Amino acid sequence: MANKVQIENLEEVAVRFSGDSGDGMQLAGNIFSTISATVGNSISTFPDYPADIRAPQGSLTGVSGFQVHIGAGKVYTPGDKCDVLVAMNAAALKTQYKYAKPNATIIIDTDSFKDVDLKKANFATEDYLGEMGIDPDRVIACPLTTMVKDSLKDSGMDNKAILKCRNMFALGLVCWLYDRDLQIAFNFLKEKFAKKAGVAEANIKVIQAGYDYGHNTHSSATNVYRIESKEKVKGRYMDITGNKATAYGLIAAAEKAGLRLYLGSYPITPATDVLHELSKHKSLGVTTVQCEDEIAGCASALGASFAGALAATSTSGPGICLKSEAMNLAVILELPLVVLDVQRGGPATGLPTKSEQTDLLQALYGRNGESPMPVIAALSPTDCFDAAYEASKIALEHMTPVILLTDAYLGNGSAALKLPNLADYPAINPPYVPEDLLGSWTPYMRNENMVRYWAVPGRKGFTHVLGGLEKDDKTGAISTNPENHDLMCRKRAEKIERIPVPDVEVIGDKDDAELLLVGFGSTYGHLHAAMDEMRAAGKKVALAQFKYINPLPKNTAEVLKKYKKVVVAEQNLGQFAGYLRMKVDGFVPYQFNEVKGQPFVVSELVEFFNGIYAK
Repeated sequence: MANKVQIENLEEVAVRFSGDSGDGMQLAGNIFSTISATVGNSISTFPDYPADIRAPQGSLTGVSGFQVHIGAGKVYTPGDKCDVLVAMNAAALKTQYKYAKPNATIIIDTDSFKDVDLKKANFATEDYLGEMGIDPDRVIACPLTTMVKDSLKDSGMDNKAILKCRNMFALGLVCWLYDRDLQIAFNFLKEKFAKKAGVAEANIKVIQAGYDYGHNTHSSATNVYRIESKEKVKGRYMDITGNKATAYGLIAAAEKAGLRLYLGSYPITPATDVLHELSKHKSLGVTTVQCEDEIAGCASALGASFAGALAATSTSGPGICLKSEAMNLAVILELPLVVLDVQRGGPATGLPTKSEQTDLLQALYGRNGESPMPVIAALSPTDCFDAAYEASKIALEHMTPVILLTDAYLGNGSAALKLPNLADYPAINPPYVPEDLLGSWTPYMRNENMVRYWAVPGRKGFTHVLGGLEKDDKTGAISTNPENHDLMCRKRAEKIERIPVPDVEVIGDKDDAELLLVGFGSTYGHLHAAMDEMRAAGKKVALAQFKYINPLPKNTAEVLKKYKKVVVAEQNLGQFAGYLRMKVDGFVPYQFNEVKGQPFVVSELVEFFNGIYAK
């Protein structure tokens, strides 16, 4: 007789779905995270795509993973290692088991562990569990493919379509294991496949079959686990990726400013989803153009900006290289433009589906001449909304191109976003040229903040020409005068330096920390988790995470020089640390640098930081 299943409450859990890139692991993970976000859990996700466009089925290089970390309280990372690993084939088990905790539950499809599958995954024997040192008692081994085929044998679907539903069986089994509400998943599928009712119905049937399998067999487990939310803030929530949040932030800024939004872009991994999302919102006054190349995308956005729109262009690191000439044109024209860089592994094509922070110095200095631009780095998938809004506000109010740095980790990862109230966001007031300057206005006349006035075409009496050649400060005519060029370079630089940005906040033991952790952008969650772990062990540790890179917050030097030991941690070989040393006299930090294309591992951070703390 089977043991009675008991429900045990947990604080947090991480689940990793893995299989071939065509097995739908991203969809299964997205649905599980949506279910969890809807019931109020804090979530953090990490999609781990293969770099191969279409690797051979069952190959080691073609494995796609999606890790979901859910918690009763706030979770900051997708988790170092998972509590449950779903391995849809032998290659997934071989490559992904290293991301599982020693006591993790492993769910496998035994139909995908035949001799041919084991050979593709480089297993030496048929005893693949023994070969990897996996305790069979921790494995839920089921003929998943066979059961999906049996479940849909009367559906009228062909074999290929039936096999595409295998991911839903695994999802149903995980939903049983963690006491998730299937109705939320059903609603998700009905909406996703609204025009394909048969596909939605088949997937719903398979999810239910996976759930029932767990319930009826107890799946080698005696417990079902539940993660109850500790803090529920009333409001509407959605599970949102960083790329979608960025798109929504741009839309919100355009609406707040009373402008149309224009995106000129060229498809590139991992930024293309921003173009895809914005293209859906013509009803909100959004215009998207997929251009023939990167520079055309940026140049077309400049044309839209000159015409009076909130203009943006989206890309990744290789595209920033190609856009640099048009970005410099935006600098000398002094027109508002948001340049989104969803960073990925480089150089060259590098690791197109992986994440790094290696574009920082390119964003700051990767152009010819003196060409200062504000640079903002989003902190989390949900912060991408606020960062996009703030980048737009700076661009419009200070007549400048702004670089917004996210990365593949943020862009593809997701978290639960409480839908914002636009009325709570600050006004956006572009510096339109005042009517009382009619007759005396020239193109580079500036207000008290050194910002050039914006004369939108169509206003009588304000006709003007801008261009890439240096212009005279007084008349706006082409000028090669040495003193004028020096003056204009200094004015453009001073305008950026005058942009007001919030002070960098120090959290944790901010008054008496023995060690200050410093990072920028997307490493916030991992550094926060590392700080929390060290503080729980009795150590005095604080964290300063930078969102505003140029200009730096005015309290930067004060914060960095206040603490006895400071370590700068970043996913590059020391770009931010070098930038801070250049900006803050006498600042010599410790450094933690990795360029692996993967997020930080919190346990490794803690080990390194403890070593510094003990010195």
